[in-house]
Amino acid sequence: MNSVFYTGLARYFSHDQLVVLQGAHVGIAGAGGLGSNAALMLARCGIGHMLLVDDDVVDASNLNRQQYWPRHVGRPKVDALAELLHELNPDMRLETRRQRLTRANMGEILACCPLWVEAFDRPEDKSLLVECALLAGCQVVSASGMGGWGGPAMQRRRVGHMVQVGDFTTDILFAPPLAPRVTEAAALMADAVLEMLLGQSARG
Repeated sequence: MNSVFYTGLARYFSHDQLVVLQGAHVGIAGAGGLGSNAALMLARCGIGHMLLVDDDVVDASNLNRQQYWPRHVGRPKVDALAELLHELNPDMRLETRRQRLTRANMGEILACCPLWVEAFDRPEDKSLLVECALLAGCQVVSASGMGGWGGPAMQRRRVGHMVQVGDFTTDILFAPPLAPRVTEAAALMADAVLEMLLGQSARG
């Protein structure tokens, strides 16, 4: 932990906390608006190991809310995101899988990480990931309801090994996915991951 990056983090975390964060393995299922933002936030907090899973490429329509730049258009999202994460923290250990998660491959992929960020758009994909992750004994953070602007306040619910965030109302399939609310949900997801890893909130 002698890099410039971890030296800076030592101002905010204890040595023991940094050891936990650097040793954590977190899976990011979906590298779009939720996944790319949550991944960068978690990387900024010192997460040392991350698995990125997504089968999509960066499109111009993604630039309004996802952590990509015009130079990334046309590239696989997992590759572009890995590039950004390594630029921030060259010591971070990253694995990328450009594939769609299905019931057939879910078990093998979920076994790679004990904690998962569910960052899909489609309800059926969300339900499948959450169901399989919980059955596999993983912890999972999921999001629902972040479309448009304004709208109900974001919430966080904990149910066993799962934390759900969002307003649980404004589906992005029916309201445009925009940076403010998508990023707000991603921030709540990243915060839930930190609480899972480090325990209850720090004060002071």
